[in-house]
Amino acid sequence: MPATYKEVAIQSGEEVLERLVALLSQLGFEGFWEDGDTLKCYVNDQRWSPTLRTEIEEVLQLVHSTSRSPLPALTVTTIENVDWNAQWEKTIRPIRVGRRIVIAPSWHPHTPEPGDLVLTIDPKMSFGTGYHESTRLILRLLENTVKPGDRVLDIGMGTGVLAIAALMLGARTAVGVDVDEWSEMNARENAQVNGVADRLTILRGTLANVPPGQFDLVVANIQRTVLVPIMHTMVQRLCPSAHLLLSGLLLDDEEEISRSATAAGACILSREVENEWVALSLQSM
Repeated sequence: MPATYKEVAIQSGEEVLERLVALLSQLGFEGFWEDGDTLKCYVNDQRWSPTLRTEIEEVLQLVHSTSRSPLPALTVTTIENVDWNAQWEKTIRPIRVGRRIVIAPSWHPHTPEPGDLVLTIDPKMSFGTGYHESTRLILRLLENTVKPGDRVLDIGMGTGVLAIAALMLGARTAVGVDVDEWSEMNARENAQVNGVADRLTILRGTLANVPPGQFDLVVANIQRTVLVPIMHTMVQRLCPSAHLLLSGLLLDDEEEISRSATAAGACILSREVENEWVALSLQSM
């Protein structure tokens, strides 16, 4: 029997749509697309509950607290399985996420400016398109951190965008790991398209499934509740004085992440902030 989904339609101002996508993705929504000034969000029907609706309303209040747009109403309908690829292809366009990095889907080629580094990323069902603040923030840190010859570990790789970007910025090799089967398949395709498949090892699983060894750089764009329990292990996988880049964090998460990192033997070097999201650059001590 085909899966059913709840479609939550939110009519809102264009200036807050990206923030809504970033926040709602943390609540378990699996797909988004823009229909004019309406954001349509999809979550498996089994995950729908009065509590989730309340959480969505709290997100709307947070986003619109700094917006001139009135608080929108929610329209919720039940639909059959959605062709996520077709929906996403309608909305995803090339986007500049740093000084040099531009992320472009294959169906919208981008003419680069001098010095641009263009990553061809087709997201399918995986997180990591450049449209989320957390992805943009960690890519900006990555531009300033990767050194030629680095060995990189990407935990929770999604589309593979971080590992691929690191390799295109000069890293020698990268390992990407994710628990999701779609991410594994998507990352392999994106690595092939960007010409780095021979230098990127892709694994399905968690950090525990990564073979022993240390890395010059570890990156993770995952929420706080996942990062804190593995902080000590992530720091252990770093070479002496190596870097750990973390994103997927709200500003309110920063204090707990800092305490966890200090206890694990790392210190915060710098941070990037956009709206209520923060990414952190840490170094092993």
